[in-house]
Amino acid sequence: MKAQVIRSFGEASVFQLEEIPVPEVKPMHVLIQVKATSLNPLDTKIRSGVFAKFAPEFPAVLHGDVAGIITEIGEGVTDFKVGDEVYGFAGGVKGTSGALAEYMAADARLLAHKPKNLSFAEAAALPVVAITAWEALVKRANIGAGDEILIHGGAGGVGHVAIQLAKWVGAKVYTTVSSPEKAQIAEEFGADVVINYKEMSVQDYVNMYTDGKGFKYIFDTIDRKNLENSIEAASLYGTIVAIAVSQDYNLSPFLVKSLNFHVVFTEIPILHEEYRHINGEVLKNITPVIEEGKLRPLLAQRQFTFDEIAQAHEYYEANKAVGKIVLVNNW
Repeated sequence: MKAQVIRSFGEASVFQLEEIPVPEVKPMHVLIQVKATSLNPLDTKIRSGVFAKFAPEFPAVLHGDVAGIITEIGEGVTDFKVGDEVYGFAGGVKGTSGALAEYMAADARLLAHKPKNLSFAEAAALPVVAITAWEALVKRANIGAGDEILIHGGAGGVGHVAIQLAKWVGAKVYTTVSSPEKAQIAEEFGADVVINYKEMSVQDYVNMYTDGKGFKYIFDTIDRKNLENSIEAASLYGTIVAIAVSQDYNLSPFLVKSLNFHVVFTEIPILHEEYRHINGEVLKNITPVIEEGKLRPLLAQRQFTFDEIAQAHEYYEANKAVGKIVLVNNW
């Protein structure tokens, strides 16, 4: 089968189109004819070597988000059959197949049936960001109707999904963005209050919207530097959920406000087999929300094919994309 592989870490030009064997279908696994994948920060970090410890063995097939059609079923699989359309965050990391190929072998526990109202490209855009947002809001922060939450990065890949999930559970959503264009996107996806953080300081919007008390719930989808803003914006005994932190971060600021702090790392269920059911179960919960029309992906204006994988990575790293970058299999 055709596949885009890397044989070393480096710039986007390290991708090579090669013929490699179709993956073997092990027990509890299925073989997927890949229709589309999407690009996540993890993919560029693995390719560049920043996350080398999470990389598959060379020649490595990257990308974990997948949407496609099952062509073969392994022993023990009962939830799917040949011909089913599925989606999931199912590989592209150490010990797994990736989606940048004609076929991808995936643990069936990581998958769900594709939402009927989405194309393969749209479905491929959602698994990583949707699972991350669900883990943060529903399972960690456990927000509900009437709660108020601040979501940093409301026009981002995770952020725009988090806005929709928070509205689905009945919360009031405040979100930060960096431009009028992104403010419009956040509003279109349901944010109640949009804050341009380049025009208003943390203290200013905390005073304006919380009478200086701070937000009880904060979801930080940006980077570890922004975590300082989240701490400043949090109320006493508040809850912060983050997706980007470093091992050397000083936790003492959390103690001053007695904050609850959670970190979501969506790759864990793939890397640790005993937890693989988690990702599939989350997607099964999210699928009805999508089919009800309560959740949809924001796709980048430019779409790529698998032959254009290097250009897609360059496009992402140049910060040209607003929305998820999707690659459609053209083989």
